[in-house]
Amino acid sequence: MATSTTAELKTAEAVRAHYDAPHDVALGKEMKRLDGHCRAFIAATPFVVIATADASGRADASPRGDAPGFVAVRDDTTILIPDRRGNNRVDTMMNIAENPHVGLLFMVPGMNETLRVNGTATITIDPALLAPLAAQGKTPQAAIVVTVEEVYFQCGKALVRSDLWNPDRRVDRRSLPSLGRILADELNLAHGAELEKAIEDDYRTGLY
Repeated sequence: MATSTTAELKTAEAVRAHYDAPHDVALGKEMKRLDGHCRAFIAATPFVVIATADASGRADASPRGDAPGFVAVRDDTTILIPDRRGNNRVDTMMNIAENPHVGLLFMVPGMNETLRVNGTATITIDPALLAPLAAQGKTPQAAIVVTVEEVYFQCGKALVRSDLWNPDRRVDRRSLPSLGRILADELNLAHGAELEKAIEDDYRTGLY
């Protein structure tokens, strides 16, 4: 394997030279449209990570999740992701308003392979598009409309190494503090117990 003469790889050329050449399959698997395999994977997906960046290039990654099928495929190049209730920071939505480029990582529990989709996004509040995305009787306030530019399946090495789906590897929830406790400590709040209860209540009643 080629090695760099410096401790940092600062150019695309240096990065490429540091690694072996990719296999032809790794290059050839990239598609411009969703095929039947991609559609089936998205239909089985309860969880997707959306990567965005603002106008200055500051990056952000945000999780989205619901019952399998919550992400809608309109056609071979168009995906709709409902924007369910959250904390109203709307970082992802603000970024898309400034910079339409997005990256999606779809995950299916039990499968080590993932699906990567890159493209451009817009935000819609069109009632006709939002209505089919309703869940638990609630229509989302908005949806992210992604136009697919690149799509391919990612091999499962990362998930195999992490053993992510192994139930025996699950962390005892009591070994780490709750979100309410964390926020109380980080924000120097005296009402940590009340904050914990508020978050738990919101998880029960505020998902949609």
